[in-house]
Amino acid sequence: MGNFVGALTLQSEEAALIAELQAGSEEAFAWLIAHFHQPIYSLLARIVHDRADAADLTQEVFVKVFRGVGKFHGESSLRTWIYRIALHEASNQHRWWTRHKQQEVPIEMEMSDSGCGVPIRLKEMLVDPAESPFEMAVHAENRALVEAALSQVPEPFRTTLVLRDIEGFVYEEVAEIQGVNLGTVKSRLVRGRVYLKAILMAAHSAQPSPAPSGFALPLREEAR
Repeated sequence: MGNFVGALTLQSEEAALIAELQAGSEEAFAWLIAHFHQPIYSLLARIVHDRADAADLTQEVFVKVFRGVGKFHGESSLRTWIYRIALHEASNQHRWWTRHKQQEVPIEMEMSDSGCGVPIRLKEMLVDPAESPFEMAVHAENRALVEAALSQVPEPFRTTLVLRDIEGFVYEEVAEIQGVNLGTVKSRLVRGRVYLKAILMAAHSAQPSPAPSGFALPLREEAR
C-alpha cells in the first residue's frame, strides 16, 4: 500500500511540475535544468564521445524541452520524454557528422608551430582540462577503464547499456526512449553486457598489475 501511495504522490508532483512548466514558470524550468542537466550531459558524453559536443547538445535538449513542453500530454514520464529528446539530438548530430566528415580537419593535423620549433596537433589545441561533476565523483583510474571499455561497445548496444545499467531506466522505459519493443531492449542489453565484459576482461589481462580497488563495482555504482 505504501508503494502505491508513493507512486501516486510522485505522479501528482510530476503533474504539478508539468503544469508549472507549461505555464512558463521560470522557477520550474530552473529546477528542471538543475535536476536533469548532469544526467543528460553524462548520457550524451557517452554517446558522442566529445565533451564539447555533449555540452552543446545538452543545451539544445533543454531548448527543445522549453519549446515542446506545451505539447507534452503525459504519454510517458517527464524523465523518459527528456531522455528521448536527448537521444534524438544525439542521432541528429551523428547524421550531421557523417554527412560532413569529409570536410572535417583531421584531429592529427599539425596546425601551427608552438614557438619552440615543435608543431602542435589540433587535438592538443582542443583539450579541455576541466572535469564534470560526474567525472570528479568517480575514481580516475576506474573511470578511465570503464568508460574506455564502454566507448568500444558498438551501438545500439552501448546506448541500451547506458540507459538500463547506468541511468537506471526500467526495460519498458528504455524501449519507449529508443522506440523499439521490449524483446529488442532485452536482446541489446544482453549483447551489450557481453561486449562490455569481454572488453573489460581483455583490458584487465593486458594490465601489468592487479586491477584497482573497486573495479568490480557495477556500472550504476561507478556512475554515482
